[in-house]
Formats: sequence, C-alpha cells, structure tokens
Amino acid sequence: MEPTIVTWVLMVWGAITLAPLTAVQLALLSSPHSARSKEWVIGKGEDWRDRSHFRFALGAAWADWLLVIPLFVAGVVGVLRGEAWGYVLFGAAATISLYINIILWFMEKEYVYPSRGPLKYFTYYWGFFVYWGALALAYSALRVSGIEL
Repeated sequence: MEPTIVTWVLMVWGAITLAPLTAVQLALLSSPHSARSKEWVIGKGEDWRDRSHFRFALGAAWADWLLVIPLFVAGVVGVLRGEAWGYVLFGAAATISLYINIILWFMEKEYVYPSRGPLKYFTYYWGFFVYWGALALAYSALRVSGIEL
C-alpha cells in the first residue's frame, strides 16, 4: 500500500486546506475573546453573528484539535508507512471534514456567500473542505479495498 501520486496530491491538498484553519483555531483556543479571534470568527466587524455562532466556532475548534488534526496527522504517518490503518485514519479525518463542512456550506450560505461571492465561497471558504473530504474518503476506501490508483 505504498503511497502513489494520488496519495501525495490528497495529503498535500489536505495539509494546505487544513493549515490556515488550524492556525485560526489555535488563536481562537488560546485567546477566545480577543479582538483578533472575534474578527477571524465573525469577520470584518459584522454584527450579524451572535453568541451561538461564536460558541459553535469555539466548539468546532476544540473538536478539530482534539479529533480531526490527530486523525489527519496519524493517518498521514500511516499512509507514508504504507499501512492500511493509515488510510483508515486518513479516511476518518476526511469523513469528519466532509460531514461538518456540508453542514456549514448550507448554514453559512446566507451570510458568507453574499459578502465573499461564489468563487471564494465554493472554493476556499467551504468548497475545498467538502471536495477534499469526499475525494480523500473515497480514495482511502479504495486503497483499503486493495485498489491502487
């Protein structure tokens, strides 16, 4: 189960997609009520976000740092070692990314889409998380099944 070019593309894409998010979340976790954290979570001084949104973002940051990031990192290590468990963990991280970002894709559309536009919204803001999650999950399932791409 040695990594292929597709494996490398998905690992790099996942790292590029997750890195800025984890940096923002680390700032949020280290000082949740700072002006910088609120600006990153709420965005551009908008007042349409409420305490529920802020608490959701804080909870998501904890969940990502306690679950998704360890699964992704351990999965990448396992994949690089050519181990089946690596693909299982990599696929688990992809599943969580796909699941939560489909929810956010619809939940945030009313607010984020008009202010950012379709290109940013359907690519970096939510799209890349959904696309990477779906492709990495499918790829991991194929690799665990013995299919090499």
